Amino acid sequence: MHHRLPAAVLIALAMSTPAAAQLPATGTELPLWSGPVPLANGTGVEDTPALTVYQPAPGTATGAAFVVLPGGGYRGRAAHEGEPVARWLASVGVTAFVARYRVSPYRHPAPLFDALRAIRYVRAHRKDWGLDGRVGILGFSAGGHLASSAATQFTEGDPSATDVIERVSSRPDLAILIYPVITFTDEAVVHKGSRTNLLGADATPEQMAAMSSELRVTSRTPPVFMVHTTADTGVPPENSLLFVQALRKAGVDLELHLYEGGRHGFGLGEKEGPIGTWPVMGSLWLHKHGFAKETTLSIR
Repeated sequence: MHHRLPAAVLIALAMSTPAAAQLPATGTELPLWSGPVPLANGTGVEDTPALTVYQPAPGTATGAAFVVLPGGGYRGRAAHEGEPVARWLASVGVTAFVARYRVSPYRHPAPLFDALRAIRYVRAHRKDWGLDGRVGILGFSAGGHLASSAATQFTEGDPSATDVIERVSSRPDLAILIYPVITFTDEAVVHKGSRTNLLGADATPEQMAAMSSELRVTSRTPPVFMVHTTADTGVPPENSLLFVQALRKAGVDLELHLYEGGRHGFGLGEKEGPIGTWPVMGSLWLHKHGFAKETTLSIR
């Protein structure tokens, strides 16, 4: 004998059943903390780290994600290294999140807190957004320093944390570094503006060494893709070469593209001649590591 539930009960059950996850629309801003922000000096926009999401076209997502860190010498965040880069990642199936991380007058460790929190945030929400938990990090210039710091100074999750986001690891699965600041100890090639903005003019040698990414590489540093130019006078290419040497010594997989000539700060490089091929090379590398959909390379 079958019993038909009253209409009121059926309505109540329908209202209590979770709906299918609604992916956040491209351009949605997501604060990294719902409550007080650690080390914050206020509650304004620049005191409130956030992510802006960029979704791949329907049916093209690979399940992988990347956090994007624009450069700006730790005193700002360059717009051309944010949204356009996220849209490139989305075009190859990667869900991208552009980070508004804290910059001067904030100093270390606030920016690193923000970068590691961004990785944790995306990973903790993976099921809500149709992701599989793989999260990479990409940074330009000083954002490249922050990305390399995240790749070498990540922390594991705390299973006992009351904040569920803090329970997951902040280790990125991959890192892409574009004309990155790396060293704070080599006076011949250091970007002094980034160092001063992050550590202060009175930073000690110990503080400089602690934030020199080439000195922090271990075998657990994730695979790295790097781009630099031989004529970069803003952040000399020796920064990347120092990191490459450290990665090689630690046995970490890497790919380096060192272009002949070229200025600092070219972003995607669309108008920079051969330099503009790096996103294609990056797409191939991402596909090799299972992050991106297949990219066709045509050589004529």
